[in-house]
Amino acid sequence: MAPSQLLQRGRAVERLVDVMDRLLAPDGCPWDREQTLETLKPYLVEEAYEVLDAIDDTPREHCDELGDLLLQIVFQSALRARAGDFGIDDVAEAVVGKLLRRHPHVFGDRKVSGAEEVLQQWHELKAAERAAKGGQRKRTLDGIARSLPALLQATRLQERAAGVGFDWPDAAGPRGKVSEELGELDAALASGQREHAEAELGDLLFAVVNLARKVGLDAEQALRKASERFARRFAWVEDRLAERGKNPAASDLAEMDALWNAAKVALSAPVT
Repeated sequence: MAPSQLLQRGRAVERLVDVMDRLLAPDGCPWDREQTLETLKPYLVEEAYEVLDAIDDTPREHCDELGDLLLQIVFQSALRARAGDFGIDDVAEAVVGKLLRRHPHVFGDRKVSGAEEVLQQWHELKAAERAAKGGQRKRTLDGIARSLPALLQATRLQERAAGVGFDWPDAAGPRGKVSEELGELDAALASGQREHAEAELGDLLFAVVNLARKVGLDAEQALRKASERFARRFAWVEDRLAERGKNPAASDLAEMDALWNAAKVALSAPVT
């Protein structure tokens, strides 16, 4: 990046803040002026998921969706500023301070051996910051968002617990737990007790997430990709049925299962 471009960084963000202020002015946009932090919640979630989709799209689409997400941050900051709480500069300064404090191996003289030690250091510094704030004592798992997708939330809980030493030494432990939980789920299903089965299913999923974490896989992404493979294969099955003048309702399981196996070959899926 050229020096002239570096000097321009942040100018567009300032312009976005100015545009947001104009929209929220007394003679601004009626819709924007009616919004509250509560009404903006679903938009923030929606935009975050659209960014996730756009990462696998074109750079232009990714850029556009990041802009929409940035708008939500600026919008909420503007509402907080009008309430006298904080502004967008406070948001930026807070995260800059956090990055400086939690990267002493970059901005200080601490030495680290690799990424794993950096992560451990991050958790330790974060815990120290919480303790320094005083007030009510916070537990290890406090602060993990309840609204996170379930697989991601499970991963964050497990990471936080592992950060204080509550973890399997290797992947053999969680792999054995998967088998154990599957057996307990089978027993719960056989009992016919719905709530018991639900609890055991949850334990099984939690164990699978733990196994993914220990072998360095992202459970959320793994399931997302599995869902995408399923959608592509089922669309292929429907297309072949349409060529036969049928739809799934006019077919049967044997025919669709044969087409499903053909779809896996035709689409060259690496996972069976």
